Amino acid sequence: MPEKNQLFWLFFSLKGRINPAVYFLAGLLLLIIQAFLFYRFALAPHESAAQGGWALAFWIAAFVSQWSNLALTAKRLHDFGKPAAWALVTLIVGFIVVIVLTFVKGDPGPNKYGSRTNAPA
Repeated sequence: MPEKNQLFWLFFSLKGRINPAVYFLAGLLLLIIQAFLFYRFALAPHESAAQGGWALAFWIAAFVSQWSNLALTAKRLHDFGKPAAWALVTLIVGFIVVIVLTFVKGDPGPNKYGSRTNAPA
């Protein structure tokens, strides 16, 4: 089981590198969490306190997921030897970049962002 610090690094840090599988699985986890919260919101009685609570939880998760997706993308771009600032481009280009980053391998061996993938720099 991963350490708490490693999970924090994976989802919130802009430093280090990750490989395509970690990028995909971490992104999928974020999507599942958002989908679950939206599902619970949809099931709650209309205009109830429960629906308001689930809506708030969904929006908090969506906000946190935006940063987490940016952090994951920055680390994935580091695997290509590109700076984290390029992750901002994904907010514009979006889905096409996500597909490419998910399936294309990064630079083999060490680069200026780390000695190996899936580890802090």
